[in-house]
Amino acid sequence: MFYIFAVILLSIALWSGHAAVALVLGISLTYIANFPSGFITKKIGSKLLQTGIVFLGGSISLPTLVELNGTYVPWISLFVVITFLAVMFLGTLLGVEKKQAYLLASGTAICGGTAMAAVAPSIRAKPEDLTTTLSIVFLLNAMAVLIFPLIGEWWDLTQEQFGTWAALAIHDTASVLGAAAVVGLDSVEVAATLKLTRTLWIVPLVLVSAWYFKSGKQGSAFPLFIIFFVFAVSLNTILSPPEEVLYFLKMINKTFLLAGLFCIGTQIDKDSLRNITIRPMILALGIWLIVIPTALWAALSI
Repeated sequence: MFYIFAVILLSIALWSGHAAVALVLGISLTYIANFPSGFITKKIGSKLLQTGIVFLGGSISLPTLVELNGTYVPWISLFVVITFLAVMFLGTLLGVEKKQAYLLASGTAICGGTAMAAVAPSIRAKPEDLTTTLSIVFLLNAMAVLIFPLIGEWWDLTQEQFGTWAALAIHDTASVLGAAAVVGLDSVEVAATLKLTRTLWIVPLVLVSAWYFKSGKQGSAFPLFIIFFVFAVSLNTILSPPEEVLYFLKMINKTFLLAGLFCIGTQIDKDSLRNITIRPMILALGIWLIVIPTALWAALSI
């Protein structure tokens, strides 16, 4: 019976076509009695999202990719470095445990849970530190998917401006694309391209972390789906598919995105949410409230 209900909720999420609805339905599924801890949706959320990003790459040409990144790479790099240092500084002032602050800095500056999971072995983070900080970032990401499109509409942002803002200000790739999907396909294209550039900072982060904490562990530093994304972009450039094919690829991307967000919603850990303490939460929320207007200013100024 539970599996039937899960399929029904997933179908509603896909039918709605709305990223926030998909995420909320996924979260609601976790609050049903006897939710299986090893349920399949907990395992495939990121895979669905990454597959969708690869299909999106098939609808983007290499000149478009280069043009976008040529404009924004300096800003993204500056954002990553300053945000990371700001979280560590504020964490020290608030008395947040060093490794928790480091995990939050990694997730806030680069790409949320992906960066945090990649860097955790390098800094020898305790499992409870990782689950707690992941839960904090999850809450902020869920808020972003719901709130950012409303703010974007109120500010009358163009799709490119919103995609840029989302790529800079939201932590996880799933939530970046989820918020952008509410605004439009062009916004998703910009957000995905810039967010993947930001994600590349995982590589130096893990290497520096392993050196700084003298762990010798480097984890899985480079997300392979980025390679497939670039390959798909290259195919688009070589083959120059017609508009009908491009539209079809974007629709596939949207379907995978909605399914991925639904599955990621089911990854919420109720026990970890109960264990969240006030100082790491203040740190994450405080720095995010600084990042949001700063990223919006950058998106409007570039």
